Amino acid sequence: MAPGEAELRLRERLGKLRNLPLLGGTRLSGELERLERQLARLEAEPTGEEIWRSVELARHADRPYTLDYVGLLLEDYVELHGDRGRGDDLAIITGLGRFDGRTVALVGHQKGRDIRERTTRNFGMAYPEGYRKAIRVMELADRHGFPLLSFVDTPGAYPGVAAEQHGQGGAIARSQAAMARLGVPTVASIIGEGGSGGAIAIALADRVLMQEHAIYSVITPEGCAAILWRDAGEARKAAAAFKPDAAHCLELGVIDAIVPEPEGGAQTDPAAAAELLRESIGEALQELEGVPPDELRRRRRARFRSLGVYA
Repeated sequence: MAPGEAELRLRERLGKLRNLPLLGGTRLSGELERLERQLARLEAEPTGEEIWRSVELARHADRPYTLDYVGLLLEDYVELHGDRGRGDDLAIITGLGRFDGRTVALVGHQKGRDIRERTTRNFGMAYPEGYRKAIRVMELADRHGFPLLSFVDTPGAYPGVAAEQHGQGGAIARSQAAMARLGVPTVASIIGEGGSGGAIAIALADRVLMQEHAIYSVITPEGCAAILWRDAGEARKAAAAFKPDAAHCLELGVIDAIVPEPEGGAQTDPAAAAELLRESIGEALQELEGVPPDELRRRRRARFRSLGVYA
């Protein structure tokens, strides 16, 4: 049922209940309050247009990418290259730097600004080599006790034949398992598109933050529309149906907090967006400071195993 239809039906039911001639002593206050709460929730729901606006802003060509935030948030950053096996996938960047005075390890997707860089970085869609590089840095962080920051911004892992031949599914699973085993604090930030396994591969963290106009979902709106309606042009309809925006992700419990953005989106003022992100990451790290490694692992696994479980 469309949100507008649901709201109309609730209003009709409320009207009938309020005007119903009742016998003395009959109480309908509980039902009226329940319907009024549902109506208030529907009125506060982001509309289909607002959800699609978030999709557009998450993909905006000028939106800050991981390396933009690295320059604004980290000092003494040193990028680390290669998976020590096959090659260096530039769709994922890794490195070490100082965040508010403490050394941290960083893993993030990186898209490109122009067509040459987009091609070089495969539009932020990683091969297995990229996830193996990420695992290498995760293990480095764990060995030296560095908190891990991850920045998620990808339509999804690369679905090409070569990627599958190189073990794409296994690489994504091993990356998630590596994050689950870490004994150091981990904070993931969804800064643009958080698409499918390519996103969750580096987002199995103690705290998952999401920028106000980012999106996070198991599939792109176009992919969903192609499956359900055999027409990628129905992407708006698909996005309105599965709601990948930050408000709904918070409601579902797949993220822990929404990070505000400057008016009009992060691309209007990248420095201000970075400061807002800095505050949220700093708060998350402070909350996790001092938690024993075994307890971090226990909480992290319990949290992600509970997702999607309904009683």
